[in-house]
Amino acid sequence: METLHPRTQTGIGVVVPHDMALDRELWRWTPDDVSLRLTRTPRSQLDVNAEMIARISESDLVAAAAGDLVSTEPSVFAYACTSGSFIRGVSGERALTQAMQHAGAPAAVTTSGAVREGLTRLGVSRVAIATPYDEQLTALLGDFLVEGGIRLVGSAQLGLSNDIWKVPYETTAALIREADVPEAQAVVVSCTNLPTYDLIAPLEAELGKPVVTANQATMWASLRILRRFAVGPGQRLLEVA
Repeated sequence: METLHPRTQTGIGVVVPHDMALDRELWRWTPDDVSLRLTRTPRSQLDVNAEMIARISESDLVAAAAGDLVSTEPSVFAYACTSGSFIRGVSGERALTQAMQHAGAPAAVTTSGAVREGLTRLGVSRVAIATPYDEQLTALLGDFLVEGGIRLVGSAQLGLSNDIWKVPYETTAALIREADVPEAQAVVVSCTNLPTYDLIAPLEAELGKPVVTANQATMWASLRILRRFAVGPGQRLLEVA
């Protein structure tokens, strides 16, 4: 009888906020020979606002969560939180990747860093942003992108402070259409807890421009380091090397 061996899996270590409910969405971008190893930051009792995001995205908390995954030997780590990785600007985003590396990550990305990298690879310099957040957090995302050399030309937000993962596709699609303006070369959709997978390709066809979403960019950037391709037919970002 032939001896069977389990298929070799390359690991991605994923640190997510305590309220992340979209593990399955991350898996949808993941090829069969890659495995996600997830962990969560400590729970916060606060609503989703700037104070809560600042607390859960402290570098030492993210480093500790990443350290919990080291024994599973991921080849790259990701901090999958958009607001947590833009709230302290470009230098704060860089500090988070460094914290994960100091904790043992061979390589590290953050969601906001991945979004910025994706826009650069797409040749995009003017964007509209669509977020589920309040006005303050939405403005901070705009500040982060502008600091990174991206011009903000449109914006829309839902003003939510909880249950973001329950937002239906119809609401998110309407939000993206509201944010879009003719000057925008792409629409950025923030929050790893906002479902977007099935919206991206249809809205790109409708709007005639890339729609770059938080979970999509996180997986694209992580897999790119592994020289793998994310699974997402018709999504423009995934066609970029």
